[in-house]
Amino acid sequence: MTPRRLLAALALMLSGCASAPQSYPSLAKRPIESAPVAEVAPPPTPQPADAALSAEIARYVEQADRGASAFDAAYAKADRLVGAARNAGVSSDAWVSAQVAISALESARNDSVSALASLDTLYVQQSNAVADGKAAGGVEDIDAARSAALALVDQQNDRIVALKARLPQP
Repeated sequence: MTPRRLLAALALMLSGCASAPQSYPSLAKRPIESAPVAEVAPPPTPQPADAALSAEIARYVEQADRGASAFDAAYAKADRLVGAARNAGVSSDAWVSAQVAISALESARNDSVSALASLDTLYVQQSNAVADGKAAGGVEDIDAARSAALALVDQQNDRIVALKARLPQP
């Protein structure tokens, strides 16, 4: 860099430091920051679901349990066929039979997945109704049933993934 350019760059940098003083905001506490905090009322106690909602929740829980039973019954066959196809080549008869059994297993859990979707929809509808003042309670009951159905579906997903991992992949 030539001395002339260096001197020009230095002058430019120093001119930025010599600008007029600016007034920056104070870091002192403002009046609103030292005002007393208002106490918030505790949330109302959750109300149980009414009889019709409880019956609907029970119907979906029963549907999820039926799906879990069907899944468990189909799992034994799928597990046996996957074990037989473990060392078989891709597209062999044993491998195709295992893939068909896994597909049947995914189909067998349809009731569980459907019940979970229905509970999700019911949860949203009931939450909106409670927020709008059209209904009172039941959201906690739906959430408990939904959590149980979600646990069933997650367990089924894990078992299917484990079966698929045991098979040779194309």
